[in-house]
Parts: sequence; C-alpha cells; structure tokens
Amino acid sequence: MFDRRERIWFLVGTCLTWFVAAEFGLQTASAESSFEQKVAPLFAKHCVSCHNEEDRKGGLSLTSRAALAKGGESGEVVIPHEPNASYLLDLIEPYDGKAEMPKGGSPLSQAERQILRDWIAEGAPWPKDVVVEAEAWWSLASLQQPTVPVLPDHSQGKVEFIIRNPIDAFILRTLNRQELSPSPAADRATLIRRLSFDLVGLPPTPEEVEAFVHDPDPLAYERLVDRLLASPQYGERWARHWLDIVHYGETHGYDKDKPRPHAWPYRDYVIRSLNEDKPYGQFIREQVAGDVLAEGTVDGIEALGFLAAGPWDYISHVEVPETKIDGKIARHLDRDDMVQTTMMSFCSLTVGCAQCHDHKFDPIPQEDYYRLHAVFAALDRADKEYDVDPSVSRRREELLAEQRRYDDRLKTVERRIAEAAGPKLAKLNQQLAELRKAKGDRPPQYGYHSQIMQTADNVKWVQVDLGSSQPLSRIEYIGCHDDFNGIGAGFGFPPAYRIDVSDDPAFETGVRTVFAVEGNVPNPGTAPQEVSLEGVTGRYVRFTATRLAPRRNDYIFALAELLVFDEQNENIARGRPVTALDSIEAPIRWGRANLVDGIAPGRSGREAEIASLEQQRTELLTDRVESSLLAERDQVRAGLALIRQGIRLLPTPRKVYAGTVHHGGGNFRGTGPDGGRPRPIHILPRGDVRSPGREVQPGTLSCLTSLESRFVIAPEAPEEDRRAALARWLSDHRNPLVWRSIANRVWQYHFGRGLVATPNDFGRMGELPTHPDLLDWLAVKLRDGGESLKELHRLIVLSSTYRQSSVGNPHAAEIDAGNRFLWRMNRRRLEAEAVRDSLLFVSGRLNPEMGGKSFQDFVIEKPQHSPHYQYHLHDPNDPRAHRRAVYRFLVRSKTQPFMTVMDCADPSMQVPQRNETNSPLQALAMLNNKLALAMARNFAEEVSSRETGVEGQVRLAVRMALSRPPTDEEAAQLVAYTKQHGLENTCRVLFNLNEFMYVD
Repeated sequence: MFDRRERIWFLVGTCLTWFVAAEFGLQTASAESSFEQKVAPLFAKHCVSCHNEEDRKGGLSLTSRAALAKGGESGEVVIPHEPNASYLLDLIEPYDGKAEMPKGGSPLSQAERQILRDWIAEGAPWPKDVVVEAEAWWSLASLQQPTVPVLPDHSQGKVEFIIRNPIDAFILRTLNRQELSPSPAADRATLIRRLSFDLVGLPPTPEEVEAFVHDPDPLAYERLVDRLLASPQYGERWARHWLDIVHYGETHGYDKDKPRPHAWPYRDYVIRSLNEDKPYGQFIREQVAGDVLAEGTVDGIEALGFLAAGPWDYISHVEVPETKIDGKIARHLDRDDMVQTTMMSFCSLTVGCAQCHDHKFDPIPQEDYYRLHAVFAALDRADKEYDVDPSVSRRREELLAEQRRYDDRLKTVERRIAEAAGPKLAKLNQQLAELRKAKGDRPPQYGYHSQIMQTADNVKWVQVDLGSSQPLSRIEYIGCHDDFNGIGAGFGFPPAYRIDVSDDPAFETGVRTVFAVEGNVPNPGTAPQEVSLEGVTGRYVRFTATRLAPRRNDYIFALAELLVFDEQNENIARGRPVTALDSIEAPIRWGRANLVDGIAPGRSGREAEIASLEQQRTELLTDRVESSLLAERDQVRAGLALIRQGIRLLPTPRKVYAGTVHHGGGNFRGTGPDGGRPRPIHILPRGDVRSPGREVQPGTLSCLTSLESRFVIAPEAPEEDRRAALARWLSDHRNPLVWRSIANRVWQYHFGRGLVATPNDFGRMGELPTHPDLLDWLAVKLRDGGESLKELHRLIVLSSTYRQSSVGNPHAAEIDAGNRFLWRMNRRRLEAEAVRDSLLFVSGRLNPEMGGKSFQDFVIEKPQHSPHYQYHLHDPNDPRAHRRAVYRFLVRSKTQPFMTVMDCADPSMQVPQRNETNSPLQALAMLNNKLALAMARNFAEEVSSRETGVEGQVRLAVRMALSRPPTDEEAAQLVAYTKQHGLENTCRVLFNLNEFMYVD
C-alpha cells in the first residue's frame, strides 16, 4: 500500500476513485436509486469536470460504470462495504478547515460526506446505464436566485450576531458548517472610520466622529451610510477602483511615453456615472458602444475612453505602417488589449489565453477569441471630438452630412471635367500639387547645418560667392525649422553673430562688417530677418556665428536661406557657390547648396512656375470643357466653402482619447480613409500574423449557451453595429458572468478579498467561490433590483457581517487563518491614494475641486521627443497638486515614487486587486518624503490655528489623524515629545502610526 503522501502524488487533481469489486453487479434496486439521487449529483458537481473521458485527470473517469472499470493511477480508493478503510473518506475529510479534495474548493459538508460513507457501506453500487455528466462550470451556469437560509440569530456568551439581511444568513450558515463563531460588532468610532474610508476614501472629522458616537437615534448608522453614499466623494473613491481594473493611464507607455492630454474626460465619466448610480448595464453599454446606444449624449462619447484606457505603442503605430509585419503585430496587440480589457473587466474570464490555440482550461475556442477581435477591427486609439451642447452636436452632424453630400457632388463634377479635358489636365494637376507641396511651410530642404560642437563658445561661418564685386542694397536671412528635441522654428539660429562683406574670399583684407549682434539675441524662429545696405560693394558675403545655438547636450549653427539683393532688388545669391568652415552634408535635408536654393519655411521661390501652370490649366479648361460644367463646379465649391465656414463658426468641440475610427495621419492611417470599414480578421495559428488562417466574423463566447454568440450583422453595416451587439450581449440579464463579476468586485473592495479570490479569473484556473450561494444571491439582487451599485453597497455595509470587529480569535484562526469564511472583519491597509489624500485632508490642504484636467506632480523634460517625468522637481506645496489623487496625471513609464512605495496600481496592466506589502521604504517615505514633510508642517499649522496649549494641540491632532481621542498615557508621552521636538515632528509621528495607515 502507498503511504498518504505517495497516494496524493499519484492522484494529481480532484480525484475520486474506488476499487471495482465483484459486488458491483449485485446491487439492490434501492441502493441503485440512492446512487442516482444522492451520489451521482455529488460526482457531477465536484469531480466529473476533471475526471471525464476526455481529460481523465489521474487516469480516472467517473462518467460511467464502464469508464470507472478502466481504473486510475492511484490504487485502491474505495473498498466496498468498508468505509473506514476507504481512502476516499480520508481525502474529503477537512483538516484545519481544508480538505485534499475537492482541490481548490470548499470542503464537502458533513451531510455530503455522510452520503459517500453510506454509499460505500452499501457496497459502492453504480447502475450500469447511469452516466454522470459534469455540471456547467460554476461561473457559466445560469444565474438563479438561491434560497436564503433560515437561521436563528447567533448568540454565544457575550457575542451576538443579528441577522440583519440575507448576507448574514449565508455567512452564518457557512460559519456554522465550519464550526466557527462570528465576532462581536465593532464600536461606533471604528465603524464611522471604516465606512468613511470604504465609501468616500477619506477619514471622518473629529466633529463627525463625536456626533455619530453620541447619536441616540437607533438608525444613526443607516443615516450615516446614506449620507456617505450620497456624497460626491463616493464617485471619486470608487472610480479609482474601476480605473485600476481597466488600466487607465494618461500616457501611452512603451518607448516614447507621450502624454495623452485628452484622457481625463473618461475618468470624469466614471466618477459621474457612479455618483449618479447609473444602472450597471447602462454603464457597460456606454463604455463599449455609447456612440450608438447613448447617441447624442456626452456620456456616450466620453465612456468610449474605456476602449483606449490601456497602453499604446506609439512607435509601432505612428512610425511603422500597417502593411509591415511589425505594424500588423502592433495593431493585433492593440485589439488584443481591447478584447482582454473588455472581457476581463466585465466577465472575469481570461480569453487572451486563446490567442494562439484553444484555451487550455476554459471552454473558449480560438475562434471565439478572434470573433471578439472582429468586433473591434475598425478601431484605433485617437482623440475623438464631441460637443457638450446637444443642439450644437446636432447642427455639426447636419453640416458634416451636408459637407459629405457636397464632397460627393464635387467629385462627380470634377470627374466629368477630367474626362472632357483629357490626360493633360491630370498632368498639370500633378505638377501643381508637387510645386505647392514644396511651397508649404515645411519644405524638405531644411538648409545649411554646421558640424556639432560640445560647447557654445565656438565660431562657425558660411559664405556665398556672388561671382563679381557689385553694389548691394540689402541682405535677408531665414532660420531653419526642425522638430529635433522639440526645438522647431529657429533651429540652430545663433544667439550671437555678424555679417561681413569683402572681395577677399579668405576675409583677411577689405572686410566690412554690415551687421553684428554681440549679446544673446532672441530667437526669431523662421521670420525673415533683413539688413539694409547703403554704399556697400562686394563679391563675398559671410555669415559668422560667434556663439552657437543649443541642440541637445551639444551646439550647432544652422540657417535655412541667405538672400543678397542688388540695386535692382534681384536676389543675386540664388544658386551661387557656397563655402563654409565645415558642414553636414545630408541631402535632401541638409547641405551647403540649400542656403541659396530659394527654399525656406514659407518660401519656395517657385511662384512664377506655379502661376504659369495655373494659366495653362485655365486655358485648357476654357478650350475643352463646357462653361455650364465649370459654372456648376464653381457653384458647388462656393456651397462647400459656406458649409465649412458654418462648421468653423461652431464652438470648438471637446476631445476625449477613445477607441474610435482614426482618419489618418502619416503611417498611422487607421480605417478612416476606408470609411471606417473593419479590417478583415483571420484566426492566427500560434498567434502568428504571418500565417493567417480563415477569416472570421464578429461574435463572442460560445460557452454561454443561454446567449447567441454569433452576431448577425450585414457586411456593409457600420462598425459600431458590432460593438453595439457585444454591449447588448454583455449587459443581458441572461449573462451570468457579468453580474457575478461585479458583485464579487464590490464585495472585494469592502472586505479586502472577494467571495472569489481571483476577481479577473472565474475560469478553472481561478479560485472557487467560498460562498457560491451568497455570490449568486448578490448578483441576482443587483441584476433584478434596478442594477444599482449603491444599493449593493448599502446591503453589504448594513449587514452584521460588515459590522464585525477585526479583533482576532486564536481558536478561529486555527481553523481559518485567512478568514476566508469571515468570522471577523479584515483589518486593511489604506491604498496609496487614501494615504495621500488623508495627509492632505488632516493638514487642511485638500482641494475639493472635482473634474477637469489632471494635475501634474512632476516636471516634464524634453516633452516633444521621449518625455522625462521628473517627480523630484515638483514642489509639494503647489496648491494645484492638492486635489484628490484620483485626479493625478498617471504616467506609465515612471510611476510616482511615493505612490509606488505605497503599492499604487501600475497603469500599464489591469490591476483587479492591489498588492499589499509592508516594507521599511513605506516608513521612510512617511517620515522623509517631501510630501509627508510638507503636510506635517501644514498639519501642525492647522492644529495650532485651532488650539493654543500643547496638550490641547496634541489631543486634537490625535483625534484628527486617528478618529479617536488619545489615552491619558498616549497624551502624556506625546506632550513630552512635542515640548522637546515641536508639534511638526509630533505630526510626523502620527503619520507613521499603524492606526493612520490601517482601517480596523
């Protein structure tokens, strides 16, 4: 026989097996009936999902008598007629609150264990024709209202546990099964602090604590709950939880972590929706397809920020076209983020595991994953314009529709004109387009560029040979434009320079300085600069930079154009030879010849050529095209101009960074030029974009049999119809995943742990629910009770379960050390945002302003290229940064050091549950971080303004920081410390107490 450890090793999974004995064929009808009614349902619920003909975990199948006869890997588990000798009962018997089997789930109840014991004692009968099929995985099973247990209020000694609502009945039933007792209720001071942090994320004031503790109204607690839920700060608190889940950030992430200046409207939408207690189904629909299902509303547009909340690869989208492999990969990963964010946030399923093959654990085929890709196949991340005023929005839509009609009409007229004029017209139009492109503000020929130097104190010169010595009337010169390092207009323009004229090419004799700037001249950008000359004659004109312009950790001299005019006002420098001390020759952008090519920002020198071609085109049209057709074209153009003027006169629209159809820009083309037509989506074997399989159409998960997974959408239908279909599928009352998911998330944020401990994974690799009936009851209550999240909060916080003390119990800890069954309240550390906001709040510096652009607690260096976010340069006393942390500008590549130490969420990834660490860095941050030091000083000033004596100040500071008065011993010690080290240092001590950082 194997020993216990060896047998567990052979079992591997949730195993049950038993010896096939001769008695199997000799069961009575009564015993067989008992198997069907009692034993088979247990196997179906706990075993067959793993031990079936397909998976055969541990080599065992429990689907039928024949399958059982094949045996397993573990040896004898059931010995008929001998329950005490059967290893099965050892496996299901709980030790320290846990059992070996079912693995990962709650232990079988005593009644269920007795059923198996009786079955073995009867000879382990199994009727030949009975086949056991697995129940649907718990999260995929249809959602039904469980029966609320009927239990008396618990009373044991001085511990009283009143069943205030069904939550308590479910919790108490589980505690009874585990032979655990609930804890007594917490005192009122503890409850108001717990509620305040849970519902609004801030501590109560001393006055609020005092009023609640001494309120004789028996409904004082209920009134407190209602007041906090009605507070606008509730939305700020709970929005932060949702933003964690969807990995909201305000920079792109990746290599060039550029800011998203228009991301914040989505954050405000979440806060506003929670404060309004928007029905949860509507909250879902708006975020996936608000532009269709909430058309004409601000919420319907701002909510689409959900689809673009995650990181975005700027380089691979903007700098790599979609036709290249890297571009295809980038866009595939972008859709993957949309798919995973949507399905994990709302359904708590890891669909991304089906990217390369069928999901290994959950019933999600690869085809379902790519059908979800097809839902988002037209979308990119970009700024989306919208109007706040519905009337303006309607007028804009009318004008844009009219503009499209005129555009179509103009294309028709111009096509008829082109057919009449012949191929010569197309050639003239192409020539004009090329010339006008060169005439633009940013020609491709940038100018002259010197070699790069490490210091500014160097001299560089460039000169032009006019061919002969002649009288000169003026000199004109124009600076360059280059976006390198964000410099732009005036790139390389020297802060000190001079202009000389001479007949000596070496400028050793006969030199006349016609202009000089010795100090630091303001950079003129690309505005032409002019020097008038009188009585000046010469062959060579030299421009000398006596101090170089900064570039990036180095220095240069650059100039776009040098023009020299004779007495007839002709530019005699055009096309003449150019020499220089040194030069960077990098055609077409940089070269000596560019200095005299007539091309500079805003100036091409090709106006005459353009005028000539336009004249030729006019003559061609007059000769070959009917005048009525030309008149119609002019009429359409005039009407189009009036429409565009009407659009320009409308108020400037707002922008939100959202999932939307992008209308092109460089290599980042998007689907806009194709009218928003979705990209074709193919199944990718092994996730390889280079080997596309068959094309798929939009749809969703087929594992929910109560809902249709394939969307019936016409190929010519607009892309938003796909998202609308998914939004309706997600928010459907028959979708059990969605309602279980959000009920579990709300529970988790109140208790620190969900009823399912893996809030983003309700699949087979996630945890099983500790209280499945309670989870379903909460989900049904939310779904069928108006979809109100505030009502769900109210139910939870009004329960006796929530009101329990967090004080430990050695006996209970031996049975359930992790408090999975909630025999007490969990003591929890405050999140980073609540710690920061509390510092500001007790110091009297918290700015209550809501909404709008995020504040920045950093200084940006090199914003145009790859921004550097420098937190250490920020002033913690800047009042603009004293708003709540939910309004903080969230950077992905470099998170805020203080917030990171306090376990702030990383906005580059979905964070369904914060890490909670204890490290010396946290204590050091609360003692020495610039914010903590500044707020300790402000806290001391706030206390001093309200109390004069040292003891009074100490007692007030403790009440403000900890929501309770100090004991006499604490007061005496703190008074002595304050007299020696000052009130500011006492405030630092209070910030570092566990009571400040934790909630009981």
